[in-house]
Amino acid sequence: NNSAAYETPFTVSVDLIGYGCTTGISASDRAKTVKALVDPATRPEELGKPGHIFPLRAKRGGVLRRTGHTEAAIDLARLAGLNAAGVLVEIMNEDGSMARLPDLVEVAKRFDLKLVSIEDLISYRLANESLIERDMGIDLPTEYGDFHLQAYKQINTNEMHLAVVKGEWEPDEPVLVRVHSSSTLGDIFGFKFDSGNPIKHALRMIEKEGKGVVLYMNQNARGQRLIHEMSMLQKDGVTDQPLNRKFGLKMDTKDYGVGAQILRDLGISKIKLISNNPQKRVGLIGYGLEILEYVEMKKL
Repeated sequence: NNSAAYETPFTVSVDLIGYGCTTGISASDRAKTVKALVDPATRPEELGKPGHIFPLRAKRGGVLRRTGHTEAAIDLARLAGLNAAGVLVEIMNEDGSMARLPDLVEVAKRFDLKLVSIEDLISYRLANESLIERDMGIDLPTEYGDFHLQAYKQINTNEMHLAVVKGEWEPDEPVLVRVHSSSTLGDIFGFKFDSGNPIKHALRMIEKEGKGVVLYMNQNARGQRLIHEMSMLQKDGVTDQPLNRKFGLKMDTKDYGVGAQILRDLGISKIKLISNNPQKRVGLIGYGLEILEYVEMKKL
């Protein structure tokens, strides 16, 4: 039920109890709380809730799963061979606004600090590791045309994702791409909504184009997703929009790492994205991908 603007993974705020801490609000108290949080010997009863320190949970896979500062802090600590913990601090300008990159460059120069971007960290990790590996690939004749079906295993979760591929392309050629987040009721049982079957429409568009990819991201294995879909339908009844969007089951808007690695493995760097809901895609350039165009989903 995280409705934060950027889906920042907050948990319950805390303060260290005792050990010289008073109200928990001072810099000294906050530093002691942070040290307690990263100490595996700290017991739950030693932390008061709510407090003045806001713990965050990084996604497994780091910035290759989510291009967030939380994941970046953990990745940097791990790459340095340290305990997987970090502290995030927002640097403010004199006028109270949040410092942006040009401001941070000046701060780094003034205090002789190292400065690294999330894009730099992503580029380094992508060059040195991967979260995917190719599995089985087969020819896939369909009523919409002949395609190639390539399976990919996500090695940190064992989930299997699928790429339905048509044709070939040059390394810098823009490629028509549809990214689909799985929905059991919609994909397998054909639950009806006004937009029709998005996979069917995308395959027809790609067949007409002569080349392209439908990337099927498997999220059915995540927790109680199917039960959640069923219970929401029981509560709200028939919907006039795709289940993923209606019930908040779409892919995290920052969760591009795995899909991006699959597209990169297929030799894609420039995308013509099939979508009726254009939105800002945060951090895509860090994955070596660029959206050149949004293409409206058409019922062919």
